[in-house]
Amino acid sequence: MKDYEKLQKLIDESDNIVFFGGAGVSTESGLKDFRGKNGLYKMKQKHKDLAPEYLLSNRCLYDEPEEFFAYYRTYMDIRDIKPNITHEYLAKLEKTGKLKAVITQNIDGLHQKAGSKNVLEIHGTITKNYCCKCKKIYKSDYVFEVGGVPRCECGGMVRPDVVLYGEMLPPAFETAMAYIAKADLLIVAGTSLTVEPASSLVRLFNGKHLVIINNNPTPYDGLAELVINKPLGKIFSKLTINK
Repeated sequence: MKDYEKLQKLIDESDNIVFFGGAGVSTESGLKDFRGKNGLYKMKQKHKDLAPEYLLSNRCLYDEPEEFFAYYRTYMDIRDIKPNITHEYLAKLEKTGKLKAVITQNIDGLHQKAGSKNVLEIHGTITKNYCCKCKKIYKSDYVFEVGGVPRCECGGMVRPDVVLYGEMLPPAFETAMAYIAKADLLIVAGTSLTVEPASSLVRLFNGKHLVIINNNPTPYDGLAELVINKPLGKIFSKLTINK
C-alpha cells in the first residue's frame, strides 16, 4: 500500500482529526520558510545588517519601530499569495465534520482563504492589526500601504497581531492543546518540529494514529505510525473526500 493510500485509510476511519502545520504547508504557494536552506533567515538583509530575529522582535517594534516596519513591509507582505492544494483539501475535509481543527504556526491566513473555519493561529496573523493604545482593529492593507510607523486616529501605534520574538503565545495555543489531546488522528505536516513550545504540542497527543509529513526527518518520527518524507502537494493531491 502506498503512503497516500495509508493516509487515506486513516482519514476515512477517523472521526476526530486534527491537523498541525508549519511553514512547509505554505511554501508550495510560493512563500519562503524561515529556517530552511533558502529561507528568510538565510537571505542577505538590507536593514543595518541586523538579525531577522531582532527585526521581528518585540524589542525592535518598540525601540526601533521604523526599522521594524521597514523590514516587515519588505518581507511579510503576502497578501497576494493564494492557497494551495493542501489548504484546499483541509477546508473540504472540515466540511465533512471529520476535521475538528487546523492548528497552524503560519501567519499568512491561507487556511481561511481556502475556506477553513476553525483555524488556531498559534503565532498570530498578518491579516489582523490593532492599535497598541485603544485596541482599534485595522486591516493589513493599512499597515502595508501607509508610510513610516502606522498610527491610529488616537495617536497610538498600529501593530500586526503576530507573535514576535519575546512575546507570549496567544490563547489559541491552549485551545490547540485541548484539541490535540482529544484527537484520534493527528496529522503533522510541513514542520521540522524543532521550535518550542509549538513542537511540544505533539507530546500531548494520546490518540490512535500520529502521521508526520515533512520533506526531512523530525525528532518525533519515532512516535509516528506513518512518516512520509515527500512534498505535501504530492500527497494531498491524491487524497479524496469520503464522508
